[in-house]
Amino acid sequence: MSTTLIVLTALLVLLGAAVAVVGYLGLAERLPRNRFSGVRTEATMRDDDAFRVGNKVAGAPILAGGLVAVAGGAIAWVMPSTAGAIVSMLLGAVGMVVIAVAGGIVGHRAAAATPKAMPAGCKGCACGGGGCAVLQA
Repeated sequence: MSTTLIVLTALLVLLGAAVAVVGYLGLAERLPRNRFSGVRTEATMRDDDAFRVGNKVAGAPILAGGLVAVAGGAIAWVMPSTAGAIVSMLLGAVGMVVIAVAGGIVGHRAAAATPKAMPAGCKGCACGGGGCAVLQA
């Protein structure tokens, strides 16, 4: 295997591992809302709860996509021919992207379905004209 293929294989394995970690953190609800990793759409970035739900739902497919890339890189590493190694790497990379994007779409839909957070002071009692006191009278 050429030096270029060794480097590309290592990069694919590392990228797949990073994607798998993000998927695991989302699935375990340990991925904090941020601007760099996880499902970051308008729906998921709306509030912390939407981010948590979207990334929990997307976590399993994103984890699986990362593992597909790791497997593609590992198989390429032991492949006896250059053509086989290239095919394995391409299948791993494309598989990772397709599965992770599908997870992102499902996560976005789940986040969009979560109810919007109520402002801290209102708690759903209309906030104006007496708020909850009017309802209790």
